[in-house]
Amino acid sequence: MEGKEEDVRLGANKFSERQPIGTAAQSQDDKDYTEPPPAPLFEPSELTSWSFYRAGIAEFVATFLFLYISVLTVMGVVKEKTKCTTVGIQGIAWAFGGMIFALVYCTAGISGGHINPAVTFGLFLARKLSLTRAIFYMVMQCLGAICGAGVVKGFMGKTRYGALNGGANFVNPGYTKGDGLGAEIVGTFVLVYTVFSATDAKRSARDSHVPILAPLPIGFAVFLVHLATIPITGTGINPARSLGAAIIFNKDKGWDDHWIFWVGPFIGAFLAAVYHVVVIRAIPFKSK
Repeated sequence: MEGKEEDVRLGANKFSERQPIGTAAQSQDDKDYTEPPPAPLFEPSELTSWSFYRAGIAEFVATFLFLYISVLTVMGVVKEKTKCTTVGIQGIAWAFGGMIFALVYCTAGISGGHINPAVTFGLFLARKLSLTRAIFYMVMQCLGAICGAGVVKGFMGKTRYGALNGGANFVNPGYTKGDGLGAEIVGTFVLVYTVFSATDAKRSARDSHVPILAPLPIGFAVFLVHLATIPITGTGINPARSLGAAIIFNKDKGWDDHWIFWVGPFIGAFLAAVYHVVVIRAIPFKSK
């Protein structure tokens, strides 16, 4: 027992009582990670690189598959008179979240696995990618979403697809446009904030398993947001998803509230980027 007490005493006195914690610890020079440099606003050399176009193709294919699986799941639930015979809202939420988990895992090493213009916008604001790449990603995401929704319409048939609202987003009865906008802002904030946290350079360096598990919290965030906001807006939080369904559906009901599904996600992404840059990654003030 005396030997153990001696070990405890030596261990307690090995380090000084005041150890830097939190942001104070981040200010030390002996970091065990490397913070990536900010991306340039314009990167003309990207336009001559095959990896640039390969990343865009990956975003197109991923968003295409995302819309195909998710909207087809929505169609399967809506076409039945009772939700008891379908996967219900929970199944729809799992389809969206599960596809994001799988697709982010598949494309993270190629394009970063954005699959969402709001995510791309938030990462651009945080200087994680150039404006050139951000615009290219958004265009490819929207094109992929349109094609994915188009394939679903081909399977369902024009008449039935239109009767089932085509998986388009709109504010549901009983809620105001303000409710819908607020739901989209908060939902997208949750998603983009999770993306920043799951891909943080410091966390990736200190926890070797984080890069592998990064798609899991991102997909789970999408799942949870859908559970909360499907009754309000059908859940957008992804302008490409909303645009693709609206264009293929192409009725007033799909366009009347469409602005909400661009303004809301972009505001949410902006707030998440500001929170990440100003609060999470802030450089602490040094005391004089």
